[in-house]
Amino acid sequence: MAQTIDEISVNYEEDGKLIVEEMDKDVLSKGAWTTIIFKFRQWDKKLDDYGPERFTIRRYRKLKGEYKQQTKFNISSIDQAEKIVAALQKWI
Repeated sequence: MAQTIDEISVNYEEDGKLIVEEMDKDVLSKGAWTTIIFKFRQWDKKLDDYGPERFTIRRYRKLKGEYKQQTKFNISSIDQAEKIVAALQKWI
């Protein structure tokens, strides 16, 4: 588990292969409850390559000195991401 925000990652390895590759992250809020949005891509066995860019928003809670994931919301496509951005821009 991560002890600092910088150590938090969505990289995931299986049998020596990087299955989920973190491409970027942006910390949206810090503290006992931390929110981070990640840009990543996932290995696609059928393509024998990484799939399209995806995004996930994750909330972490710091307990006993370690950050533990509490919730996540996966944004399934660039189209869905653009719709979220448009809705937020309309509201703010």
